[in-house]
Amino acid sequence: MARKWNDVLLEAIRHDFARPIVHARNLFHISIALYDAWAVFDTQAVPFLLGRTVNGIACGYDSSLVDNTPRAAERAMSVAAHRLLRHRFRLSPGGKASLARFDSLLVALQFDANDTKAEELGRRLADCIIDMGWQDGSYESDDYASKNYLPLNPPLLPVLPGNPDLIDPDRWQPLSLDVFIDQAGNPIPLSTPDFFGPEWGQVTPFALSIQDLTVYEREGRQWLVYHDPGAPPYFDPSSGSGPDLGVDDDYKWGFALVSAWSSHMDPGDGVMWDISPGAIGNLGALQSFTDLRDFYDLREGGDGSPGRDLNPRTGQPYDSQWVPRGDYTRVLAEFWADGPDSETPPGHWFALLNIVSDDPALQKRFGGVGPVVDDLEWDVKAYFTLGGAMHDAAVAAWGIKGWYDYIRPISAIRAMADRGQSSDPSQPSYDPGGLPLIEGYIEVVEEGDPTAGSAREHIGKIQLRSWRGPRFVDFPRTQTAGVGWILAENWWPYQRSSFVTPPFAGYVSGHSTFSRAAAEVLTVLTGDPYFPGGLGQFFAPKDEFLVFEDGPSVDVTLQWATYRDAADQCSLSRIWGGIHPPADDLPGRLIGERIGRDAFSHALTYFADQRPVVGAKTSLRVFPNPLVGETSVTLQLTEPLFTPVRLHIYNLAGQRVRSLHVSDQTTQIDLTGLANGVYFLSTDTRPASTTKLLVMH
Repeated sequence: MARKWNDVLLEAIRHDFARPIVHARNLFHISIALYDAWAVFDTQAVPFLLGRTVNGIACGYDSSLVDNTPRAAERAMSVAAHRLLRHRFRLSPGGKASLARFDSLLVALQFDANDTKAEELGRRLADCIIDMGWQDGSYESDDYASKNYLPLNPPLLPVLPGNPDLIDPDRWQPLSLDVFIDQAGNPIPLSTPDFFGPEWGQVTPFALSIQDLTVYEREGRQWLVYHDPGAPPYFDPSSGSGPDLGVDDDYKWGFALVSAWSSHMDPGDGVMWDISPGAIGNLGALQSFTDLRDFYDLREGGDGSPGRDLNPRTGQPYDSQWVPRGDYTRVLAEFWADGPDSETPPGHWFALLNIVSDDPALQKRFGGVGPVVDDLEWDVKAYFTLGGAMHDAAVAAWGIKGWYDYIRPISAIRAMADRGQSSDPSQPSYDPGGLPLIEGYIEVVEEGDPTAGSAREHIGKIQLRSWRGPRFVDFPRTQTAGVGWILAENWWPYQRSSFVTPPFAGYVSGHSTFSRAAAEVLTVLTGDPYFPGGLGQFFAPKDEFLVFEDGPSVDVTLQWATYRDAADQCSLSRIWGGIHPPADDLPGRLIGERIGRDAFSHALTYFADQRPVVGAKTSLRVFPNPLVGETSVTLQLTEPLFTPVRLHIYNLAGQRVRSLHVSDQTTQIDLTGLANGVYFLSTDTRPASTTKLLVMH
């Protein structure tokens, strides 16, 4: 039953706007509906929302609605999912078809029309989730519009050369097109789309905690950042780069690498790669992102992962698969962009989870241990866990995007190209803030070069050996743009002319964060880092799969031994696609890894009768608040404690400044020595109860 509703949800996402954070939230909330309607009939599982107060929403219900009527749980699940789906997709561009699909599924399930108790329970649950969504910080009531963000840079018109109007080369820049079509194929009403979701860090998370939070302030407004990775590499207009990129400047190096990898999109360049798990993957544990140059191969592409000698599940070597590098990179860029059917990255991982769940080699033991569970229990728990992880990945990644507001490659590469080259003062167009020269990849236009122009007007400018761009593709089903020397001022990522790059900042990569979080969930969920049988696959047929241009030129089968291998491949695809520099990637992977494991651990607290020590409806109150001219406050819990709990006090930087044990429902807390400011008081229970306190001496 859960699978049926997940399938229609994924289909609805494919016909909606390509908004990954909105759909991460939708996937999570529908998963709550399915899980809670199942859990309330289970003897051990604890509902997430039913019978509790979550994020200020009290979701009480009449316990007499839970009875032993056959299929009552499935009826409640379906009514809840149907009601919530109709609410969320009623304004979708594909809403008419999606709503008809939801209605058809409910009718096709042929429930007993007299089962009014289960139906009432499902309606109650859906309404609670809808109410929770109105005030979770997403601004759903205003179509998720930003309230405070304004871009610093004026828009780039990518159809025109260069980037002459850029003000700050470290900040995000909107793009202006005659027609903007998102990656799901939907026309966007605005030809200059706004930054989507810059304040998403304030959305109520699933397992992210106050310990993970840093609160920043800019122009009098707060920005919430979970798992803060620190600032990305910033532009230095005076650093220069020396010959052949001999420079300690990660900004220039990172965007130069994006340009160089764009030259790998030609299947006819004679470079052949073995893309089997025997040759790539098996990267090992991620440690840090401080030395990016040892991790990525600027000239040849990829990350130097060694592959595996044997499939550990079969004991046999992986079969080699030699294909043109230019086919592999193009298939990667399009397959991982928003999923093969545009269900966005979080939806893509739900689709992969469904493939894994369908594999007969998978034993459905939660966490890889204990008894085999039935399909319904597996699905509701797996969706709830993965949904929570995808939701938290969106909150964390977009909180970072909003605060750091980092530039995309098309803006940075063109802006540096406008300055010139930063490697050789003896050559034309020298500027220490320009692009670094790399022989065979980034060079100065000279007499006789094809890019020099009919009147030699481009001599001295910067040229790139790169994918030539969508202007060379009039008929994508039969033509390719190819790779060649182009003026750097005209550089374009491997995307359609109506899309160019997503309408939000780059740092950190959402794909890297989503994918690594999902990979960690699937790893701990199944108790096995490997796909069932040691091999996951996706087939891209010759001359049929690619959308941006014709191809691939041969059949290509993407293959992964482990879930992490798939996630790592997804991360690299965004660099080859021209969407992210390396600095966006590795921090996202590291953050995603933590999010995935935390989401799984948090989900476990609901799956057995491990109710939090603080009662289900308990919340914290402190008074006086603000604290003015006093040194102590009264802490009160709205429900009695079953056992003592530990209370932590954090400042706005997320640093723990004090801890104490609380054993009474009302406790006096001495705050002598606390400086003026905002503090968070949080229990160490799962889920935590948290409140905010303002100290003003």
